[in-house]
Amino acid sequence: MTNVDFDWQGIAKGVFEKDDRPVILFDGICNLCNGGVNFALDHDSIGNFRFASLQSKVGQSLLIRAGKKPDDISSIVLVTPSEAYFKSDAVIRIAAKLQGNPLLPFMGTIGPFVPRFVRNSVYDFVANNRYRFGEADQCRMDFDNEYGSRFVSDEL
Repeated sequence: MTNVDFDWQGIAKGVFEKDDRPVILFDGICNLCNGGVNFALDHDSIGNFRFASLQSKVGQSLLIRAGKKPDDISSIVLVTPSEAYFKSDAVIRIAAKLQGNPLLPFMGTIGPFVPRFVRNSVYDFVANNRYRFGEADQCRMDFDNEYGSRFVSDEL
C-alpha cells in the first residue's frame, strides 16, 4: 500500500483528462536536470511535452501509477496516458520528438538499436553524478508565464 497523504489516483488521472501530451518528470533540485528541461523547452517549440518535478504531488502520483515509490527520484520519466518510460528509454523517446537540431530526432530513431544495458549504463553514470553540477533550492520557475501551459501544476 502506498503511504501518501493525498489522492494520488485522482491526481494521476487528472493529469491527462484535458491534455494528453506526455509529461516529462525531472529532478527539480538538480541543476543538470533543470538544464535538460530548459534544453527541451528550447527544442520543443510546438509543445509536444509538458513537465513536472519528481518531487511534486503530480510527479509522485505519476510515479506511483507507474509502479514506483513516490520518493524515487533516480531517473527521468516520460509518462504518457497509458505508459511510463524510464532512464534511456525516456531520453530516446524525448529526443525523437524534439526539433531545432536534426541530430536529436536521429538519436531518438537509432537509440533503440543500442542495447538497453549500454544506454542505461551511460545514463546511470550521468544520473549518479548529476549533483556534481549543483543543486537548486527550488524547481524552475516560469515568471513570465511563457511556458505556463507546459508545466503541470499540483492544482489541477
